[in-house]
Amino acid sequence: MATPDLSTTMSESATLDHIRTHDRLSLPLPLRLPLALALSSTAGFVLGTYHGSSETGLRFRAENAHRFPTTQTGWYLYHKSKNYHMALGGISEGIRMGLRQAAWVGLFVVMEEGLDRGRAGAVRAWRGAGGETEVAGNRDFVSTVFAGVGTAGVFSAWQRFPAPTAVRVARMGAKVGLVFGLVQDALGALRGRRLGYVEFIKKHVVGVKEGGDKTGTLGAAVG
Repeated sequence: MATPDLSTTMSESATLDHIRTHDRLSLPLPLRLPLALALSSTAGFVLGTYHGSSETGLRFRAENAHRFPTTQTGWYLYHKSKNYHMALGGISEGIRMGLRQAAWVGLFVVMEEGLDRGRAGAVRAWRGAGGETEVAGNRDFVSTVFAGVGTAGVFSAWQRFPAPTAVRVARMGAKVGLVFGLVQDALGALRGRRLGYVEFIKKHVVGVKEGGDKTGTLGAAVG
């Protein structure tokens, strides 16, 4: 029986540990993005189906208010036709809303990841460490807030909202991004992920230094 290679086992363990302590929600983007798309499209489909079926039922009743049935058979056919229209309208609206929800959530996730990597690249350039592939502490609520504002801005432009409405939508996006980002930070901290602003507070407010590496800690805080 073949025994597993020790180096392979250690490499796999290191990869899993890296994902657990570096990626958001302990999931790399190739897994996090499809999961977000699946959850958002499912939620959108459920909400859209409920809304679409209710709206279609009211429309059907209004369109046939002048010709209500007068017999038992007529009422049976009326409700049968109404249920058919409600099911068709609900499914159609559910699919449309599910696709829209998935598109906006996907944009948010991709924008958040892009901001994380952009901030890491800026820190590497500031340090002059071109060969460094990872910068600890750059994945935090800051990127999530800006991703929320950016997604809200694209949504407002797509809907052609007036300026006051766009500002309100941007504020809502910032609030949602802040809450979601802090939740991600809390979960990441519990799993051992370093957060730049936490390291900054520990060093400059509490006075705790990690390993005496002042430059590394400050760089993580900036990241």
